[in-house]
Amino acid sequence: MDGKKLHVALLASPGMGHLIPILVLGNRLASHHHAKVTILVITTRSSAAETQVLKEKSKLVDILEIPPVDISSLVDTNTKITTQICIMVRESLPGIRSTLALMNPQPDLLIVDLFGTEVLPIATEFGIPKYVYITSNAWFTALTVYCPVLDKEIVGEYVDQKEPLKIPGCKPVRPEDVVDPMLDRSDQQYREYLRKGMEFGSGDGILMNTWEDLEPVTLKAMRENEALKAMVKAPVYPVGPLRREPEPDRFKSEIKEWLDIQPNESVLYVSFGSGGSLSAEQIIELAYGLEMSQQRFIWVVRPPPAKGASDASFFITGRFSDGTPDFLPEGFLSRTKEVGLVIPEWAQQVEILRHTSVGGFLSHCGWNSCLESITNGVPFIAWPLYAEQRTNATLLTEELGVAVRPKVLPTKKVVDREEIEEMVRKVMQYKEGKVMRKKIKQLKTSGDKALSKEGSSFNSMCNVLRDAKTKLKAPCSARII
Repeated sequence: MDGKKLHVALLASPGMGHLIPILVLGNRLASHHHAKVTILVITTRSSAAETQVLKEKSKLVDILEIPPVDISSLVDTNTKITTQICIMVRESLPGIRSTLALMNPQPDLLIVDLFGTEVLPIATEFGIPKYVYITSNAWFTALTVYCPVLDKEIVGEYVDQKEPLKIPGCKPVRPEDVVDPMLDRSDQQYREYLRKGMEFGSGDGILMNTWEDLEPVTLKAMRENEALKAMVKAPVYPVGPLRREPEPDRFKSEIKEWLDIQPNESVLYVSFGSGGSLSAEQIIELAYGLEMSQQRFIWVVRPPPAKGASDASFFITGRFSDGTPDFLPEGFLSRTKEVGLVIPEWAQQVEILRHTSVGGFLSHCGWNSCLESITNGVPFIAWPLYAEQRTNATLLTEELGVAVRPKVLPTKKVVDREEIEEMVRKVMQYKEGKVMRKKIKQLKTSGDKALSKEGSSFNSMCNVLRDAKTKLKAPCSARII
């Protein structure tokens, strides 16, 4: 291997939320660690547009598509998305095995995302060192690997427990903060989650999109606490903060021009991610709360789902005479036109958060969004909706001190306009916001240092590649040539 580029294969599960983090890791490996990178993409019958986007952004890596599989007989309208993805990966195993066998040259190591752990035995068959990449943080990883223990110890639903769930050496998890698959122990997605917890440590190492200074206590526990180590099993490698690079050439001129004339750190950016939607009542309260705060804002607006539907992309098309969509208060756009910019559906988040005029982020707390905000020094209003966002929000508020959040979870109760106004003013205007801004800029500096040459995350990735090379040279290697 000496003198040759290491060939790294990455496996991405279906969905842009999984494709983008894998692409970011692939680009990092190619540009900073001089590896040859091939990304295997598990495609779906409706993912042609997503794969095309991936190819457009993948100048440093090669893309191989795993043919789509038909899982229609294995799921129904009640099957949760986590379960659907797990089934899709499971049904794709023959195609993944064939693709790996035909690759020439064969990969020197395989890195799968958290949904791809069932591919690890195939890598073992081929004598390929294998690693799991958790695109979230160490606390989420610790909860997941320890959940099989909690499953044996705790009777009844986790959300009904009176005391926080204890993870050895780590901050306990409040019952209301558990990840979505832990909300219903009778659902198949809970069983899939337990399986993932047991499989995370079955590779040669676990990579996580975090860094040493962000979660020192949790990382120490995963390495040193005997009870937790017994479940983690594999070495842990924090390699973050990895996030999308800005694309200034594609930044919409209307948004950029508006931001360019706003005072420094004066704009609140409001977005709930690609899958987040609010009820009609909550949208109204959020609109009035923003208006009452009298602070500048950019709001990426998604209308509420149709009654009884869960499709976050559904849009109501009716309009008021002043041009305001009928899911916003009448006259809202005209009353806030001097201080606010309302964008339908989607915005270039990385570019917006990077702009010097942005001083706060009202976010659903998906981990990708968290890192994009932290690495730009922008504090939060934490508004978790689903997945692991509740634990992320707790990490931001209670551990890192860079966020405020509603008194009651937004998924439990409508947050009223007065509380929204107060949170906005805290972040954008009051002393609390200045304190949070100072802390998050320190985290930004810490993250930049971790990724720099000889930084902790850079060295951690070097250790992964060095470890893989050592395993390739081991006499027991059974690589298929």
